[in-house]
Amino acid sequence: MSASETTIDTGTSDLLCSISSGVATITLNRPEAKNALSPAMSQGLQAALANCESDHAVRVILLTGAGNAFCAGGDVKNMGDRRPKTLTPEERVKEMKQRHRGVGGGIASASKPTIAALPGAAVGAGLAIALACDIRVAGQSAFLSGGYAKIGLSGDYGIAWLLTRTIGTSMAREMMFTSDRIDAARAEKLGLVNRVVPDAELASASRALAQQIADGPADAIRMMKQNLNEVVSLDYFTAIDHEAERIVQLSASENHKEAVRAFVEKRKPVFNKA
Repeated sequence: MSASETTIDTGTSDLLCSISSGVATITLNRPEAKNALSPAMSQGLQAALANCESDHAVRVILLTGAGNAFCAGGDVKNMGDRRPKTLTPEERVKEMKQRHRGVGGGIASASKPTIAALPGAAVGAGLAIALACDIRVAGQSAFLSGGYAKIGLSGDYGIAWLLTRTIGTSMAREMMFTSDRIDAARAEKLGLVNRVVPDAELASASRALAQQIADGPADAIRMMKQNLNEVVSLDYFTAIDHEAERIVQLSASENHKEAVRAFVEKRKPVFNKA
C-alpha cells in the first residue's frame, strides 16, 4: 500500500476497498469461487458503496474482481442452503429486494462515475453488476453471459432492464434465453463493454481511465451524470431545460473559471476536486 492509499474496512475478506488519488478501488475477492457473490460480499459491497458515496475524497469508483474473473454471479453451490429455512416466500422476496437494491441500485444510483474492470467472466448477477456501472473495460480473456437459463432462474439485480437498455430488446433476449458466452471482442462490438485491452494491461488501463475522470471537474462530471441518468425517463425538451439549469449553475463555478483561464494561458487546468 502506498503512503497516499487508504484501506477501507469492509467487514469481510470477501471484499477489498482502498482509496488513492480520488479513486476508490473495490475488489470482489473470492478468486477460488470466481468471485461468486456471498452474503458477506454483498453486505460489504453495500457498505463500501455507501462509504464511497459519502466520502468527498472519492471522485470515481473502480470495481473489479480478484484473479481471473470479475464475478460468476450467485454462489450456485450454496444456493439451496444460504437462507434460513424459516423464511416465508414473502420474507424471501423482501430480503432479496433489499439486497439487490443495495448492491445493483447502490452502483447505478452512485452520484460519482463508476467503472467496471473485467479480468474474466461476468455472468448472471456479475453481468448485472458490471452493467450497472457507467463504463466497462474488459481484458481480452473476459466473457459475458446471462447465465440464468443454465440454472433454471429468470434473472435478478435488474439484469433485464440493464441489458435491454444497453444492447436493445433482441440481443438482450438472446443473451437471457441462451446463456451463450459473449467474448470480449464481440461484447465491444455490441456495446456491452466500452473498450478491450490486453489482459496484462487491464489493471493499469482501467486505473488510468479512472484517474483521468477523477482529475476532472468533479462538479461538472456529477451534473453530467445527472443529465445522463435522467434521459432514460425524460422527454427531449425537459432534458434541455434541466441541462440549461445545470450549465448556468456551473458557469459561476471556480472549475469553469479555471478552465477558461487555462485555455487562454494555453496550459492544463488544475481543477478543484470537491
